[in-house]
Order: sequence, then C-alpha cells, then structure tokens
Amino acid sequence: MNEVDPAAVASSVAWGGFALAFIFGAVGNKTNFCTMGAVSDVVNMGDWGRMRMWLLAIAVAILGSNALQLAGVVDLSKSIYTGSNFVWLSYLVGGFAFGVGMTLGSGCGSKTLIRIGGGNLKSLVVFVFLAIAAYVTLKGLFGAFRVAVLDPVSVTLSTGQDLPSLLAKAFSADKKMMLMLASAIAAGLLLLFVFTDREFRGNFDGILGGVAVGLVVVGGWYVSGKLGYLAEDPNTLQEAFVATNSGRMESLSFVAPQAYTLELLMFWTDKSKLVTFGIASAVGVVAGSAAYALASGSFRWESFRDARDTASHMLGGVLMGFGGVTAMGCTVGQGISGFSTLALGSMLTFLSIVAGSALTMKWQYARMLREA
Repeated sequence: MNEVDPAAVASSVAWGGFALAFIFGAVGNKTNFCTMGAVSDVVNMGDWGRMRMWLLAIAVAILGSNALQLAGVVDLSKSIYTGSNFVWLSYLVGGFAFGVGMTLGSGCGSKTLIRIGGGNLKSLVVFVFLAIAAYVTLKGLFGAFRVAVLDPVSVTLSTGQDLPSLLAKAFSADKKMMLMLASAIAAGLLLLFVFTDREFRGNFDGILGGVAVGLVVVGGWYVSGKLGYLAEDPNTLQEAFVATNSGRMESLSFVAPQAYTLELLMFWTDKSKLVTFGIASAVGVVAGSAAYALASGSFRWESFRDARDTASHMLGGVLMGFGGVTAMGCTVGQGISGFSTLALGSMLTFLSIVAGSALTMKWQYARMLREA
C-alpha cells in the first residue's frame, strides 16, 4: 500500500481552493454578486433581484452539499458549523457587527476581494483593516473579549446544531431520512421564492451568479472534505483535513482567511506557514475578478473621495474582521457555506448580518437627509 504524501495532498487542496475561488471572483464580478448590495436593493429600492441571487446560491449549496453527504463523499458534521456548542450571543453580536461593517465598507469580505481585483484601492484598505481586526479577534485583544464575554453565553445541545440531527432526535427518526427531508424542504422553499418572480427567471446574470456561487461552495466541501481528508495522517497517525487553518473541513469563507493571508505575507520566510485552502481561495477571488475586469475592459482605479469616506471604510473593515471571526463566518462563510450544512447558528448569523446592514442603511439615509 502506497503511503500518502501530506504535502502533495496539501498542494492539491490549495490549488483546488484557488481554482474554485477564481471562478467565484470572475462570476462575482460579471454578475455583480454582492450581499451588501442585495440588502441595499431591498431596503432602498424594494428590488429583490440580487437577494434572490444570494438565496439561489444558498439553495444550490444546500442541495449539492447534502447530496455529497448522503452519498458518503463528505461528512458535514466535521465542519465548524455543526458543533453542539450553540454560541448564540456570538452569532448575534458577530453577525450584527459584520452587517454594520460591510455597509460602512461598501461590501462584505468576498466583495472586498472582488473589488480589489477590479482596481478598487478603497477595498485594499478595507482588506488590511479587516485582516488585522480578524487576527486580533482570533488571537489578540478582541479574542480575549470574545472568549471571556461572548462565547461562554451558549447552549450545549445533545446533538449537533444542524437541523437533521435535531429533527432526528426530536422525532426518534433516522438521521439520513431527516437530512433528505430538511434539505429538500429548505432548498425547495428558497427555490420557490426565487423563481416565482418572472423578472428573475429572465435574469441570466442573476441565475448564473446564484448557481455558480452555490456550486463553488459545494466544490469547496469536496476539495477539503474529500481530496484533503486523511483517515490517518502518517505524521500524527490521526484523522486529518490537510491544508485548512481550522484543521477541519472547510468551504469558502472570507474573513479569517484574509487574516491568515496577511500573516503569510508578513512571515513568508517562516517555513511553518503554508498556503492553506482559505488563503488560496482569498487570492483566487482577486485573481478571478482581475482576469474578468481586464478581459471585459471594466478594470478601473478607484480611491476615496474624502477623509470621512476613508474613516468609514477603515471602521467597516474593523467591524467585519471582528464580527466575521466572532460569528465564525461572513455572508459567504456562514450565509452560504454554513447555511448549506443546515446549521442553526448559520441561519441566526445570516439574519443578524441582514439586520445590521439594513439598520445601518436606514441610519445613513437619515443622516443624509439631516445634512441636505
């Protein structure tokens, strides 16, 4: 029997993450996939087009991810989202802070990377402040507050926090049956809402963005959870998911990976620092977006208009970095990847992000009227 080379597996996982994120970046740029924009369109114009694109991505991710689960290809219970420790206050506070931050920073973590690829220097500043704040929340001052104040406020569940596990326990039913039922109902309701709108049915970019992003998330689970899985790492003789920062299977998420990307750049000569799935995916989004921008002629340099605009984006980056790590994900990390596992925490974070963003937009509009 040939011994598995963890380094070769790690390389495959990193390149797989890059390729998937490249597609995400290119499609996101072309279709203007933006979760902050989706909330803004609903709040300010009553237009649900981009929100339907986001919801379509969630539905596709639910169907694809749970199909992999049912086929035995991956085990979503080994992701960070489905654990039994339901840190509801962290989901609420982190999600709300992220929603406020993405509004002040003109886009969420993924949109920040897409805009960098398109030549937006404002988003480059947001990236730096988001990455620093995320790292401080992972291992620094903000992290001490998170661990001491927010995370202890939790509920320990006797099962995982995913709906299939909870339903199986509640009804003494087979978990596989509950998985099929819950994923079919959740995705079905989302698809029903998305496609009952005639205008969206004719929106090619909207459908392309939703389907492509959803499938990329499914691909992320396959790359890290199947290709990167070692039943027995020859170095540790333990089960391992290779080339992930969490040490568990991952799909796309864009807050902590930005922190680890900045860390890698700062400690490049430290041979213990490796290109992980998350780092490769962050770089891949920028590369994919840049490739599309250059090919389409839409690449444009853009900078700040004044000091207040600069301060708003800096603060937005800090809030996204803190909120994304505290809530264990962003609009893509929790809002799509986490949601695809049918985890309650992901759903709560999703709602908190939308609430934080919507209220910030209302505040911005009221301030604009006062200054008019």
